[in-house]
Amino acid sequence: MLRGRLVRGRVRPDPVSRGTTAVHARHVRVLLVAATFVVMMPVIAVAGERALPLDHLTLVGSRAETVVYRGQRAVHLQSRVGHEADDDSMLAIVPNSDFRDGTIELDVSGAPIPQVPNARGFIGLAFHVQAHSDSFECLYIRPSNGRADDQLRRNHSVQYTSSPGYPWQRLRQESPAAYETYADMEPGVWIHLKVEVAGTRARLYVNGATQPTLIVNDLKLGDTHGAIALWSHTFTDGYFANLRVR
Repeated sequence: MLRGRLVRGRVRPDPVSRGTTAVHARHVRVLLVAATFVVMMPVIAVAGERALPLDHLTLVGSRAETVVYRGQRAVHLQSRVGHEADDDSMLAIVPNSDFRDGTIELDVSGAPIPQVPNARGFIGLAFHVQAHSDSFECLYIRPSNGRADDQLRRNHSVQYTSSPGYPWQRLRQESPAAYETYADMEPGVWIHLKVEVAGTRARLYVNGATQPTLIVNDLKLGDTHGAIALWSHTFTDGYFANLRVR
């Protein structure tokens, strides 16, 4: 069941290539649809952690459904019908998920939608999401870059951003290579992400790695707290499962 209302928000998209023409991100104020997505999903928690059921999600600029994808029951996050070419971010905010410090884990799978085959499959996690929902920290991946023949593309497989003040463009220009890196990954398959947050520091681990793939020592929103959200892009066919916090 979906109950929707219109709210205003800011989005900061990522770049994609359409053929040989780069479509660059733009900072725009748009009307986004915020809705409550109700779905019952099984959750299993182990000692010391809390499983967050992916129901009653607040959707921002997106639509969602529950499916079984590659053997896992998952939330399928997509752009709103007719908005596939919007080049915007999408959020699905998890209720009762206020988070400051700790560890967040989930499985994600992202691939370019057929309408934009040269996109990167942008998908990841937002945290410290503020009440107005356009302010949050974000760690995400570009699965299509993981095994590209171009080493520079590979180096852009993993990304940190902070909305609204620090989009990827600013971070890449002011601090080249400091907020993005390489990790092996493929589009359209399950990828496990683990995020550790302590104060203004965050570490991202990809696919069970024992060492962090990306280290951020200066989270731009500072030492704060806020909701957790599934994050994706309108050019991405994205799936999320097994969200846990401890």
